[in-house]
Amino acid sequence: MNVLKRQDRWETLYFYRKTVVLYQFTIVFCRRFLPPYGDRTVDQMVQAARSGKQNIVEGMADGITSTEMQLKLLNVARASIQELREDYCDYLKAKQLQQWWQGHSRYDGLLAFCKRNNDLEQYETFFEKWNDEECCNCAITLCHMVDAMINSYLKVLEKDFVENGGIKERMYAARTGYRQGIDDRLKQLEAENARLKQLLKQHGIEF
Repeated sequence: MNVLKRQDRWETLYFYRKTVVLYQFTIVFCRRFLPPYGDRTVDQMVQAARSGKQNIVEGMADGITSTEMQLKLLNVARASIQELREDYCDYLKAKQLQQWWQGHSRYDGLLAFCKRNNDLEQYETFFEKWNDEECCNCAITLCHMVDAMINSYLKVLEKDFVENGGIKERMYAARTGYRQGIDDRLKQLEAENARLKQLLKQHGIEF
């Protein structure tokens, strides 16, 4: 029974890789389209994007010992991404720009692009080319995807926690298994000792 859980590498998780894109994307978006001074939205958006990424890292690292802490931190990451999505939606409303819903001429193409691409280098060339409406809709789409992916991952963790417990349960099971192994071995040795004594007695040798 292993006390420490196997850790998934966060670098390989699609939702983590997409948060890396969102963080860098948000920095460029704020520089291009929001005032450099006097607008708290810049700090809030960058911090929300960073929080989404960093809490995934911390949550996955803590998951080795604490499923409970992993669940909490991944949920914080999800909440941060939801906050970031709302900021992008608010920008579109404030500027009277379009949010691309299903049926919009560019919706399906953007959705396919974001599903297919998970890494920063696949988006970087567009950071300076897209206008603010295009940037917002790409970021919103990524936020939706990250939110859904983290939610699915949380359900898997919750199921595992219910079935296998946390570190206290694993420590107890490991300790119990260790003690049971010792007890079983002692019983085997006692039985072997009794058998040898009986064998020696049959040959007239007494202890």
